[in-house]
Amino acid sequence: MSTTETLTIAPAGSWQLDPVHSSVAFEVDYLAGTFKGDFREVEATLDVEGESARLEGTAKVSSVDVKDENLAAHLQSPDFFDAERHPELRFTAEDINPGEAVTVKGEITIKGVTKPIVLAGTVSPPLADYSGNERIGLKLTTTIDRTEFGIDWNLPLPTGQPALANEVQIVGDLYFVKAD
Repeated sequence: MSTTETLTIAPAGSWQLDPVHSSVAFEVDYLAGTFKGDFREVEATLDVEGESARLEGTAKVSSVDVKDENLAAHLQSPDFFDAERHPELRFTAEDINPGEAVTVKGEITIKGVTKPIVLAGTVSPPLADYSGNERIGLKLTTTIDRTEFGIDWNLPLPTGQPALANEVQIVGDLYFVKAD
């Protein structure tokens, strides 16, 4: 006798992002190192029904957090995210394949440009927290070419090479709490 196990990313239901413990960050090669930043204001939901799941999330561009307020202002300018015209980054996915390694296929919108994207990572098994709330952790990463989203700013070095790389790694460290 054989059994078929249904593999889902999380138990059925609606899951809300815990913004205090979650982060959406980016890393890009800059000069001789890596420049890092994140978004302080993020929202996301994970809805699971049977074998299907939908993940949706946003990050407010005005909440970009880096170690210098002048640089944060530059990142919000039209040279980069253009916060005035495009106040949010948006992500949606309905193709979520759980397993030892999670694969999430969806779309990301940055600066008004929407492109398909594939993220890979891990999901922690559900557990009850100190208040009895059911939680899961989802860690996802991907790499995008920022110029495909109209983020073309750069500064040439004396060698002629650009100071800022085009490839940007996005890292989502997401904690979800099951809604009542």
